[in-house]
Amino acid sequence: MAKTKEQKAAVIEKIERALKEGASSVFVHFTKVTVAEESAMRRALKAGGVSYFVAKKTLIRRALDKLSLKHDELPLEGEVAIASGGGEDVTASARLIHEFGKKLTDKLTILGGIFEGKLMGQAAMQEIATIPSFQTLRGMFAQVLNSPRQRFAVVLSKVAEKKA
Repeated sequence: MAKTKEQKAAVIEKIERALKEGASSVFVHFTKVTVAEESAMRRALKAGGVSYFVAKKTLIRRALDKLSLKHDELPLEGEVAIASGGGEDVTASARLIHEFGKKLTDKLTILGGIFEGKLMGQAAMQEIATIPSFQTLRGMFAQVLNSPRQRFAVVLSKVAEKKA
């Protein structure tokens, strides 16, 4: 059943709001995804603070036009969904979609996205998707800071063993 102009305007507004307010947004191409796989993915995305919805490509293009983002190079082909959000973790939407893309090979791919207000291509969003979460980065940084102290303590204990 065809949607009225008011319904389409509401969908465009929803897309525009998601793209504007989300920490980052990812355009996802999906095909042959089962209901069980999609339900599991939606639950995991929701737990990560990421919203996921399917929209018509023409409405997505209109929302991008309203946001003054040039989308000529963005290949919106096939079934397209938008994963948006992430809260404080700006890479959450791309990272979670990338993880599910590994599980659902040939069923789920990243087409591109919006990161820090700029439209990014597929390669750039794939690169962003491989960045670890903020908490993991904090742990890695703490390890880097702690590593010299640990090595110094090991050296001191070896010296103490030799002298004893």
